[in-house]
Amino acid sequence: MTLPITLPITLGAVAAAALINIWLSIRCGQVRTAEKVSVGDGGNDKLIRRMRAHANFNENAPIVLIMIAALEFAHPSSSALAAVAGVFMLGRVAHGLGMEGGTFGSGRLIGTLITLFTLLGLAIWAIISAMA
Repeated sequence: MTLPITLPITLGAVAAAALINIWLSIRCGQVRTAEKVSVGDGGNDKLIRRMRAHANFNENAPIVLIMIAALEFAHPSSSALAAVAGVFMLGRVAHGLGMEGGTFGSGRLIGTLITLFTLLGLAIWAIISAMA
């Protein structure tokens, strides 16, 4: 009898990503409701910024989650992988807040750098793992 394959790091990361995605979506909806913009961005700068934060998350999160899953298959129970997943999610929150500008403006840069370094680090790790 074979045991079911479990990927607890991936499951946690996917759950966190889903919650961040919901949060980013709600933030767009709040501006849409307040500004009465049903479709598109209505030329509203705040809505444009929130929509881009949401879109940027959805542009980057899938490949990171796929790499986390693939690496978890190769390295089960990796605390380093769990840490990378957690830092990535914190970076995405920082980016979402940073897109507002103002007090959180540096969050955009921090979130962007965390995302890029996460992608690069996971890619290198995946290449090394594939060659081993």
